Amino acid sequence: MRMISWNVNGLRACLNKGFLDFFHLINADFFCVQETKMQQGQVDLQLEGYTQYWNSAQKKGYSGTAIFAKRPALSVRYGLGIDEHDQEGRAITLEYENFFLVNVYTPNAQRGLERIDYRMQWEDAFREYLCGLDAQKPVIICGDMNVAHTEIDLKNAKSNIGNAGFSYEERGKLDELLQSGFVDTFRYLHPDVTGAYSWWSYMYHARENNAGWRIDYFLVSDRIKDALSSSCMYPEVMGSDHCPVGIEIF
Repeated sequence: MRMISWNVNGLRACLNKGFLDFFHLINADFFCVQETKMQQGQVDLQLEGYTQYWNSAQKKGYSGTAIFAKRPALSVRYGLGIDEHDQEGRAITLEYENFFLVNVYTPNAQRGLERIDYRMQWEDAFREYLCGLDAQKPVIICGDMNVAHTEIDLKNAKSNIGNAGFSYEERGKLDELLQSGFVDTFRYLHPDVTGAYSWWSYMYHARENNAGWRIDYFLVSDRIKDALSSSCMYPEVMGSDHCPVGIEIF
């Protein structure tokens, strides 16, 4: 079973930059996108053989998530079930017989950590939500989690300590999530690989120089980690400031 996650930084723009080429080439069973920046129906997106699930932000042109699935879900949840966290279209959960799939776009702490307090509230609520799912059946989580976990997960670690995406607070919350019974699939299979990034700034030729960050993840419940056969990135795929990431499992 192949799963793909991609922060497209505006799906309408990405559609003009090769999105469908990669979508059809990769032929994923589940294709999760973040930062759609649109409402469902703003484009006529025909994806034959896929059921589409959309969670758009109330604010138009902002945030948003979607999942395109070859198999219809047994049930679907939009958001975390907490009103203060469910205005920005940041999470979708699909239930299947043997697992839950959660697509997430984690709030950015913003420059100067202006939104760090809200980010911490989100992290606690999201972890509690995932643990509740995990108590029922295994969980697969993917998306832009807006944090580089350790120093090998970004090019310029020393100069970014304390900045949004590499603050002690954000990294600590990812520690807490992993300690709650989840596994970072890429680091499980590639513990020491360096230079593997999923996001690059548009400035300073960052992508050309591979001065990036690994902030897009697939996590799985610890008890199904040995069902993983691969966890990888597709840095050659353009169309966004993020590249797609993927796993094959079961």
